[in-house]
Amino acid sequence: MELKPRSQQKISELVNKGVDIPNPLTLDIGDEVAVERISGKGVKIFPGCRIYGKATVISEGVKIGAEGPATIDNCQIGPRAELKGGYFKGSVFLEKANMALGAHVRDGCILEEEANGAHCVGLKQTILFPFVTLGSLINFCDCLMAGGTSRKDHSEVGSSYIHFNYTPDGNKTTPSLIGDVPRGVMLNQPAIFLGGQGGMVGPLRLGFGNVAVAGTVLRKDTPEDRRLITGETYAAAVTDYQPHSYRHLARILRNNVLYMANLAALEAWYRHVRKPFFSTMEYGDLLYQGLLDKLALAGKERTNRLIALAEKVPKTHGQCRCGAGAEKPGCELHDNIRAVCELFAGIAEDGEEAAMRDRFLAGFEEDRRNTGGDYIRQIKAMRPAVSLDGVRWLQGIVDALCRKAGALLPSFELF
Repeated sequence: MELKPRSQQKISELVNKGVDIPNPLTLDIGDEVAVERISGKGVKIFPGCRIYGKATVISEGVKIGAEGPATIDNCQIGPRAELKGGYFKGSVFLEKANMALGAHVRDGCILEEEANGAHCVGLKQTILFPFVTLGSLINFCDCLMAGGTSRKDHSEVGSSYIHFNYTPDGNKTTPSLIGDVPRGVMLNQPAIFLGGQGGMVGPLRLGFGNVAVAGTVLRKDTPEDRRLITGETYAAAVTDYQPHSYRHLARILRNNVLYMANLAALEAWYRHVRKPFFSTMEYGDLLYQGLLDKLALAGKERTNRLIALAEKVPKTHGQCRCGAGAEKPGCELHDNIRAVCELFAGIAEDGEEAAMRDRFLAGFEEDRRNTGGDYIRQIKAMRPAVSLDGVRWLQGIVDALCRKAGALLPSFELF
């Protein structure tokens, strides 16, 4: 009896396109996969792999499963990316991004150019800017990390690191901003180093150039740049536990609003700056749309988690001021949290922000005409004054959204 793979016709079409499939009998391709979205230029799919999802895109030079079987499910994979083994779902991997054996990358992740991880790395709702490197045995969900200027000067997370993103009360309003978007996209900031066998309790903020020594568990924000951080050691103790106490509620709200505002700035950057670079790439439009979809998913995740938190905060919480000193009972948090979240749906830049954007884009296009090259080369070749205009534009988006959110929750003194 002749054995045939379930997806024999699709596999034959891929081989005819030039895809290198050393052992077709071990490959499974879903009926929904569009063969026309898989490049025939230098793509290699190693034995034991599975390709699923109608939104899956595989660009030229991609290598899948070099170190072990890999499952690809509705991912958009850019040129020369390498997914060497593991499970990858609902995420975008831009040029030369790579993940080693045992990766577990779930929905909502974006790995920009040359971002990478060693073996056994778990990600979900995570955004890594170019060159960011993750060691082995890491759980790094619900983070955005920037910093560094090249593959030789990159932000790094040491092996056996954990981003703690789930609280005893079942909340996940825990996104951590490691670096920021306005400065991070310029690829000119000092790298951030998180030492191995450490952790970070989200939501947390770190500035550029910060170094957390190995074994440190970060629990406090350090938004300042270039700091050496050592962890706190707690004395052994057993005390009463009070669920839903939310002792640091204002800080939780502040860090969530800042994270969402940075997502809005990143979307503006993608729409106005990154988009033209995709137009010259094979499947570039699909990669670009994948980025926007993942940002929309990230925004929805954050607003849903923030609303869920507000619903769990007791009406008796001191900072809520439910009906305190008011003629009619009410609460800033419970009454206004949805309005806060709506601020981040469909960002409209005001006149001042638009003027700064146009000034930056004019300078950027001038530099682009003079320099040329791909996205990374062009960003790194920007004149300092142009880069500064870009930072001001994006920071203006962040600041405006934070001010509006703060005005809806004045008692918390968020900003």
